[in-house]
Amino acid sequence: MNQRRILIIRPDRIGDVILTTPLIKAVKRSFPGSFVGVMVSSYTAPLLDGNPHIDVIITDDPEGKDAGKSGFWKQVMTLRKYKFDTGLMPLPRERHAWMMLLAGIRTRIGVGGKIYQILTGTKSVSRNKYIPLRHEADYVMDLGRRIGVTTDELIPEVFLTDEERREAKTFFEERGINLSKPLVGLNPGSKGSSPNWPPEKYVQLAEQLVDNVQLFINVGPKNSGLEKYFAHLNTKAIVHIPNDIRELMRLVSQVSVLVAPSTGTLHIAAALKIPTVALFCPLTACSPQLWGPLGNTAEIILPPEGYCQHRCPGNPKICPFEDITVSMVVERINKILKN
Repeated sequence: MNQRRILIIRPDRIGDVILTTPLIKAVKRSFPGSFVGVMVSSYTAPLLDGNPHIDVIITDDPEGKDAGKSGFWKQVMTLRKYKFDTGLMPLPRERHAWMMLLAGIRTRIGVGGKIYQILTGTKSVSRNKYIPLRHEADYVMDLGRRIGVTTDELIPEVFLTDEERREAKTFFEERGINLSKPLVGLNPGSKGSSPNWPPEKYVQLAEQLVDNVQLFINVGPKNSGLEKYFAHLNTKAIVHIPNDIRELMRLVSQVSVLVAPSTGTLHIAAALKIPTVALFCPLTACSPQLWGPLGNTAEIILPPEGYCQHRCPGNPKICPFEDITVSMVVERINKILKN
């Protein structure tokens, strides 16, 4: 029997890539002996380091090293080299549809039915206008089901080495943190990708917590500028801008609970089985039913009933969650810590 050679392309953000890891695992397990490649951006590629279900990680940066016609054709030749027979695109892009066609990948499956998908002969899986609403990881798995994957396991995963975990413990211990006691992580930034509290609300939360628990406040690397809001807490809390995604993963792995909006850091925590308290909007595009953390202990906080009907600004990305109070979040943190 010929070896199956399957490519999965996920060019977008941290959370999207993490929620594609159940598909990666399912494909590898459904086709024993298969060769599984993943194409992602250079920024998100470190999320997949150490994943035992991936044989090769290919990075694609159309605005950087792979820009222009020469960059495109270089990628086509790279894909040809690996002789993939199947390509799956949970987030279709015209660039990748043509790339797979020109690389000779026979079976190509995406989502939706845009003109370029028809022109390239890309088969389609429909999300049926999100009715009924399911989780993003489940929609992604539909592409696997199309080629014969039968699992419904949707638990995301990322992998750290023992050395990375030791480095994280050393980081905190050198800064006076006792990891045998609760360490609460705050992730105040979302860079406009999801509804969120304003920074001042996270400051209030930190001020209420800091005398009772140890605090780690992640303010970067893509949310630089937030650190100034927490400068007055520097002697009581660790306010840190991680250098890269792997450092963020290492540090998040040591917290007792993470508070965050619907961001990539939230999904990193879930994939590491770290409990989370998450702020969510009930609108379909932002719903925890679609984007909630999977595989961990999770407390989801939505605005109280009536808030969205009467006070929604009309754009979920600028919603300040005014009716989600600090005390509501503290209550959920304490609930997790007690358990």
